[in-house]
Amino acid sequence: MTEDQISYEVIGAAIEVHKHLGPGLLESAYEDCLAKGLCLRDIPFQRQKPLPISYKGTDVDVAYRLDMFVADKVLVELKAVDSILPIHEAQVLTYLRLSGCKLGLLINFNVPVVRDGIRRLVLDL
Repeated sequence: MTEDQISYEVIGAAIEVHKHLGPGLLESAYEDCLAKGLCLRDIPFQRQKPLPISYKGTDVDVAYRLDMFVADKVLVELKAVDSILPIHEAQVLTYLRLSGCKLGLLINFNVPVVRDGIRRLVLDL
């Protein structure tokens, strides 16, 4: 699957989750349900995947984790916040740079219509 195909499937699953749950829950609830939605679509993913970083040739052990890493190509950062801020987009762009991925989805479930809470961020795609 291409990054675009994966993105399409993840967004479809996120829309379905939001239709059933609506806004106002914790991020962890949305993550659990999105994971179930991806399983039902037979899309491989990893949850809370550690994101190692290196500084000047030294590995730095930090607690950065990708909320979801889908089909070894697309990272997904989930939020349940009042609004997506520039720092959230910067976080995803940094994760893309550190991981070597080209496409990231930032999904905020705390909106009336989840489509309005989705940001698609690309790096060298």
